[in-house]
Amino acid sequence: NFKEGLTALEYFNSTHGARKGLADTALKTASSGYLTRRLCDVAQDLTITKKECEKPGFINLSEVLEGGNIMVSLSERSLGRVIAKDLKNPLTGEIIIKKDEMIDEAACEKIDSAGVKTINVYSVMTCSSKIGVCSRCYGRDLSRGKIVHVGEAIGMISAQSIGEPGTQLTMRTFHVGGTASVKQESQIVSNSEGKIKIINTNLLEDSKKNLIVMGRNTELSIEDENELQVASYKIPYGSKLFFQNGDKIKKGIKICEWDPYTTPVIAEKDGIANYVDLIDGVSLAETTDDATGISTKAVVDWKTQSKNTDLKPRITLRDNK
Repeated sequence: NFKEGLTALEYFNSTHGARKGLADTALKTASSGYLTRRLCDVAQDLTITKKECEKPGFINLSEVLEGGNIMVSLSERSLGRVIAKDLKNPLTGEIIIKKDEMIDEAACEKIDSAGVKTINVYSVMTCSSKIGVCSRCYGRDLSRGKIVHVGEAIGMISAQSIGEPGTQLTMRTFHVGGTASVKQESQIVSNSEGKIKIINTNLLEDSKKNLIVMGRNTELSIEDENELQVASYKIPYGSKLFFQNGDKIKKGIKICEWDPYTTPVIAEKDGIANYVDLIDGVSLAETTDDATGISTKAVVDWKTQSKNTDLKPRITLRDNK
């Protein structure tokens, strides 16, 4: 400890970790520096070549939602961008920000107070300049707080902006110790009212007429009366769903539930289950819990147990024929 110091043996043992830390720091500094150098090499030719391009495209910005919570607000995402279409107040129809105006802090306050949900802005991804990028599509120069000037080396700024946190991330050699206790969620409760829209729908009905989610990337969103998304959720595989696509829902109602401690394998068709290459004592082991008396079957590593390594343990479903 810090009060009494280390014994000779403890001191010797601690030198392994200390030496590794020093060696890693030296090596990782070089690798992160090399990353920055490569980024600069690729992006150095990208500059602001003109004020406005001929046929600019635009992208649609909206809030970043996770569950029913707003992770990144619309004003935060749109700060420093240039508006591609007149932005109107959704209630009064009054123009808040005119086309080709840059969104500054004052404009962000107007966006928040008006309750705007989506904004069309110019983007470097949709700029039509043949060489470089135009200043209207790029937007704000963050070092000056004004629209970017022609000739600004935006490629180098971008490369260094990615390289700088990259250096800090690669220097972190320590690992966070201790046990991680995460509160497992087992249900989704709506925190807003609206109409349900299910994306990547793949649902089955079980014997109790419950809807079971069979998709690995099923998402559920809640839309208001203007068809704007107010909440978005990821639905895990095997969840029991209580609503259909297009149903209306109120705040505080349970949408779906699942068991967070098991990963189910759900049969998509009726049939007779057959074990294939699941041989007792070779690729299958049955264990009994002494406390409960419940027996469980588990697939084990058969390559160490058997000379036959061509086994492919699986369960197949056959029909009655």
